[in-house]
Parts: sequence; structure tokens; C-alpha cells
Amino acid sequence: MTNGWVDIRNADVILVMGGNPAENHPCGFKWAVEAKRHRNAKLVVVDPRFTRTASVADVYAQIRPGADIAFLNGIIRYALNTGRYHEEYVRIHTTGPYIVGEKFGFEDGLFSGFDEASKQYDKAAWAYDSDPKTNGYQVDTAMKHPRCTLQLLKKHVDRYTPEMVERICGTPADQFLKVAEVVTSSGNAERVGTIMYALGWTQHSVGVQMIRAAATLQLLLGNVGRPGGGVNAMRGHSNIQGATDIAGVFDNLPGYLATPNSGDTDLKTYLKLVTPTTLHNEAWASVNYYSNYPKFMVSLLKSLYGDAASKENDFGYQWLPKVDGNYSWMYIYDDMYRGSSVRAGGTEPGPEGLITFGFNPVGVGPNTSKIINALSKLKFLVVGDNYQIETATFWKAPKQYGGPDTSQIQTEVFQLPCSGFAETDGSFTNSARWMQWKWKALDPPGQAKTDQEALARIFLAVRELYRKEGGALPEAVLNVTWNYPNPVSPDLGEVLKEINGKAVTDLKDDGGNLIRRAGQQLDGFAQLKDDGSTSSGCWVHSGVYTEAGNIAARRGTDDPTGLGMYPNWAFAWPANRRILYNRASADAQGRPWDPKRPGIAWNGKLWVGDVPDFPPNSPPGQYGAFIMLPEGAGRLFAPSLNDGPFPEHYEATEAAIANPLHPKVTSSPVTVRFHSDKDVYGTRDQFPVVCSTYRLTEMYHYWTHHTNELNQLQPGFFIEIPEELAREKGIANGSRARVTSARGSIEGVAMVTRRLRKQLVDGKVVWHIGFPLHWGYEGDPKHVGPLANFLTPSAMDPNTWTPEFKTFLCRLEKVEGVT
Repeated sequence: MTNGWVDIRNADVILVMGGNPAENHPCGFKWAVEAKRHRNAKLVVVDPRFTRTASVADVYAQIRPGADIAFLNGIIRYALNTGRYHEEYVRIHTTGPYIVGEKFGFEDGLFSGFDEASKQYDKAAWAYDSDPKTNGYQVDTAMKHPRCTLQLLKKHVDRYTPEMVERICGTPADQFLKVAEVVTSSGNAERVGTIMYALGWTQHSVGVQMIRAAATLQLLLGNVGRPGGGVNAMRGHSNIQGATDIAGVFDNLPGYLATPNSGDTDLKTYLKLVTPTTLHNEAWASVNYYSNYPKFMVSLLKSLYGDAASKENDFGYQWLPKVDGNYSWMYIYDDMYRGSSVRAGGTEPGPEGLITFGFNPVGVGPNTSKIINALSKLKFLVVGDNYQIETATFWKAPKQYGGPDTSQIQTEVFQLPCSGFAETDGSFTNSARWMQWKWKALDPPGQAKTDQEALARIFLAVRELYRKEGGALPEAVLNVTWNYPNPVSPDLGEVLKEINGKAVTDLKDDGGNLIRRAGQQLDGFAQLKDDGSTSSGCWVHSGVYTEAGNIAARRGTDDPTGLGMYPNWAFAWPANRRILYNRASADAQGRPWDPKRPGIAWNGKLWVGDVPDFPPNSPPGQYGAFIMLPEGAGRLFAPSLNDGPFPEHYEATEAAIANPLHPKVTSSPVTVRFHSDKDVYGTRDQFPVVCSTYRLTEMYHYWTHHTNELNQLQPGFFIEIPEELAREKGIANGSRARVTSARGSIEGVAMVTRRLRKQLVDGKVVWHIGFPLHWGYEGDPKHVGPLANFLTPSAMDPNTWTPEFKTFLCRLEKVEGVT
């Protein structure tokens, strides 16, 4: 999230797609309402359902689920063809002038470099054009060259006419144009717009490209880095952002550092591979802050292994776990189900045990039957949670989920009663990157333990076994630092200090002046070193716990800019910066695009306002605004993604229609599909209805049916059905209906509604239904219900490995004899 929740009030235009914040994020949505009240902001909602957010919108457009890229590319085309984009912003703050090499192309649904055998792209075919004169890369500041990224983008989206948008999305062309006109009204210096999205964009086989399309649109309109702008991700939990920061996925280490591969034989090899080379050009210089990668990585290793990590042993790099393939969670469950895994060309045994904390794979994962059967093949399963969730009792799943007979299951299950969020202190990192300290309300009941104590006890027991019995590479466990005053239950304040980082030895500046004594807390990541003299558990969080104390616990309400930045309220990573890439909020001379909403401004000596993205005394023109990218500019062309440098519309894995743009390549050619006997996929002739899953305000995921107050608000599972489709199927409101996908069937109460309507898509009628995802077979027996993901397929995005929950095919029918 580039900006923040409060900053939404500074917008002139708010586009909501892929989310329903009025219902799912009501505390955050108030800022959109503030923008409407005080700035007369226009709220635009594009969604398959007429949601509660849509009910207060100035413009609403219905869209077919999964067709968002076509809609966004249509807006991009409209902006480029009408001149309703911020051309000067594009020139100085984006890669619009960068010239792409001649190998790049796109034809019949495939980008250049596609390998049919591996189902992957060779991204070298998307490289920029080098300039032998400067040993850098060519640019055309006039942005007229046919292979500059702006012109390539214009060519790419030219197919997305209003008529094609209607054909793909089912949105009438005149309604699409109303949306396009309002959204592009922010494509200038005087106005600014923001985009809000949630799981309606991420949970697709092309989810990353949906968000890329939004980022591309915002860069064209000049809305990134500005107050009231940005692309804002609405998280479903209070600490999703924090979990991601601290390595919530297998291919990231804390601070988004890359997990080493098994072939990265030493630290030098690893750092050479992951440290980006600055892309020089004649237009601007790039900070390329990731050139500091060695400082971040060495400081992390010092945090992990302390005194045992030295220059002589590569700071313990060899002890750090490496990966030899894809270990995202769907791959793990596929290995588990098969009983074997294929890694680096060799067959190895599948997982024998699983530890899962604060996560309910049986409810959350796709293709529930496969997950239940996978868990049944384990030797042991450890579940840490404060309720008895479906994963802990997977062996009790109703027969409809297709699990094995309980007599055949040998898995030993341990449930650890862990604390709830109100029973522990710590920090939450919200969508706005604000790290906010919280204090526990009460102790966990009975023998329940906090998560940190449960994990600490496991670690200490494993370490003791290594001390007594040895094992393969014991240093990887024995050398881990664990210097907490209470090692059995680490104080989370001490953990936060460790994450922030400290001076391992005395630190001096370039002038030889002492800036930190050994053992003192660092002020921020700018003080990190690559020589072992500093440690930091997560470089992006450095600055949160300094010698001044716990910055996350601050609650200052002063607002010097008047823009809701509140610099003394908690800590916003990185560096307490409230708006990322804020240099882009000003023109080439450092003057704010809108003087009434200055992100930062050059006063002749310093940048003032928000914390600047680079040294405060760096004059305008010295560096590009996008300091984390080698180009120094926002990417209109993204050569690092696995499924193409431009967003392109592809149908879902289970496609409702043939792709009108390229029917021979209907779905993304690089979408990850699984192919066990449990992985079956439906076709539109068998399953003609499109289905989505969604959330409700009253639901707290898989806790709801355990909590009397919540399950009284939403007592039972239901299926939302359009009125016309219900009449066609003879389904009355309040009766029972059955939904069947290629994976199985579930039943529920029919909620016949006008919020969903028939759509004409590529000349064919397409129906859409939906249901919430919060029920399950555990909890209060009066309020149990089917698991929604029993019906969803095992297919996922090739960049983030996110399952496709929001668009799959099904069949709808009335349950006879039941009222």
C-alpha cells in the first residue's frame, strides 16, 4: 500500500475494484466517505455484485468476475487516446521514455520468449535496448520512439476498445465510458485519484497482473507518490502486512530479501545474483537502493547467528536454509498428498509432519478434499490455535469431503491451545505500513500459551536434542541467537528491538565520529553495514525501536502537513515515511504538482513535508523518484514478472467463454495447475455458471461458528442467486439449493437477490452466483455449514502462488423435497 488509509480522504477520485470496503473494511472505508464529504470526491465502484460499497457510489458498473484486466486496459487505452493522462509526470517519473529491445513482441496471446515445453517465459526477450555510447540504456524523452514503453503500451492496449470491453466484461460500453471519464479526470497536476482493492483482485490465476494494470493506470495518471493517490491493498486481517514483511512466504526472508537457492554456493555468489545493477541512462540517475542488499543481508545473518557469524565463515550463510524448488503451500500439500516430491530433478519423500499456527488449511486451502487426504498421510500434525478448527479434526470431516476412512488414518494430531490476539502484546502492521504497538487485555486462560512461548519451547527442545544427539548440520540450530531474558517466553519488546537492529561494534561516520556504541539501537537502515558491525532482523522495520524507545508505541496526534500523515503516531516503514515514492509528488524542479497537497517540496536547501525517499539535501534532478528500482522510475513495462511485462486479459483456469482476443490461448499459458487424481477441472459445457467466494462484515473467518455473538448475526450458510436465474431453476428465496463444481457439491439456503444480474458476454448469457467462505463443520453444531473451498480448483498465479478462489465454474440446481 503506497499511501495509507487516512490519506484516502485527500483523493478527488476513488476507484474501488476487487473489494467491498464498506462491508469488509468499514473502519477504513470511512476515509472514502470523508473524501466524498469534504472534497466532493467521486466514488467509482466496479464489481460483479451491487455491493454495499456500490450503494454509495457516484458511478457503478457491473463486471464479469475475472475480467478486470480487460476493463483496466480499456481505461488505459481511453486515457492514452484522449490525452487524459499526466504526460509530464510520465516523462520524468516513469519508464515511458525507456526503449525496449527488438526481441520483444506479442502475438496471438503469447509474449516473446515463451517455451511450450516448460510453460515458462525467457524474460531475456523483454530486455531494454542498451546504449553502447553510455554503457547504459536508451531513452527517448519525447516518448515518440515506436519501441519506447509508452508507445508499446499504447499499441498493446489498442485492442481494448469500449466494444471489446463490453464483449469481455459484460459491461455496456456506455457505462464503461462513464467510469473511464471519471477515473481519467485525475490525470493531471490539479487532481489526484486512488484505487482500493482486496482479494477480489489477488485471488485469481492472473491476480498479479490485475494489480499491475492498476499500477500502470496510476502511473499514467500521475497518481503514485502523491497525497490522495496510490494503489491501496485492503488486508483482511490487522497484521497481514506484518506477516508478509517478516517472511510469510517461502521465497522471501525478512524484509523481502530473496531466499537463497541450493545453487547459491556462498554469500558472494548469492549477493551477486540478487543485487540489482543500476540501469544508467541520459535522462536521470537511479538511487537503486537495493544496491545496499549486502548490508541488509549481512545484518540479517548477524541477527540470526550473533557472534558465531563472522566474515571468515560468510556470516553463517551456509547455515541458512536453502530451497531447491517451489515450496509454496499448494506445492507442499501436493507433495503431501502424493507422498513424494520432485525437486531439482530428483524424487524425494513427501512431508511427514506439519506444524501450522494461526492458519486453517482445511478451510482456507483450495480443493478441500485434496487437503484432507493430504493431511491423512502425515505421521504427525501440530495445530496451534485458540479454537478447535477443522484442520485439527480433519479426520472427522463429513463423508461428502471424500476423506479416507478414519481407520486408515495414522496421523497423530497435537492441538496446542494458543492465545488470541487480545491475550498478548506486540505490534500490528496495518495496510498503511503503520507498525502500532498494542497491549494485552488479559492473560490466556488455563494452560493456554502465547504463540511465542509455544514456539520457543519447541525450538529449545529441538536445540537440546541437537546438543545431545547431533545431526545433519547442527550449527544451523545450535548457532541461532536466543539471548532473551526469558528464553521460554521471549518478551516481544525484546524481539522488536532485535528486529530493529543494533550496533555490534562501535559505529563511526565517514568523518570518524562515533555515532553508535556497541550494543546501542540503530536509528534506521541507513546505518546498516555489510562488514558484520550491525545486526537487524528486518531492514525495512529498522527505526521502529531506537535508543529513544519503542516508536511503535507512540500516539502523537500532531499533523503539521494537515494531510493526515501524523508523523508521531506509531512508525510507518520504511523510515517513518507515510507515502512511498513521494519524490513523484513534485515536478522536475521540486515544486508540488498541487501546492494544496504537497507530499514533499524542495525549499532550495532541503526537501520538506513527509520523510523524503532519498537524502533530504539531494537537489531536484539528481535522482529518479522510484528509488527501489534499477531504472529509478515507475515501470510501465515490468520485465521481471513471470507472465508478461504488460497486463493482458486471460480467462480463468475454468473459463466461462473462449478468449475473444486470442481463443487459441484462452487462459494464461503460465498459470500453475496441479494434476493429481484429486485435481479435476470443469468446462463450461458441464458447469455453465460462474461462482465466487466472498466475506461478510459479521464473519471472522473460521472463528465465527465458535463464537456465539457472531454466529447469531449470521446464523447459517447461504448461496446468493440472481432473481432471473432462480426463477429459471425454480429456486425460491429461503429454499435450499445445491452448487456443484468438478470437485464436489455443497448445499445451502438460497438468498435470491437483485445484487447479481444476468450479463451478455461475447454474445452469450453468463450467470454469476456467490457465497461466503466462513463456515465449516467444527464449532457450534447449530451454526455449522459447508466449506466453500471444497468447490475451488488447485490453480494459482505464477508469481505469488495465490489460488484462484474468485472465478470457477459450477452447476446450480434446486434441492428437491426440502424447504
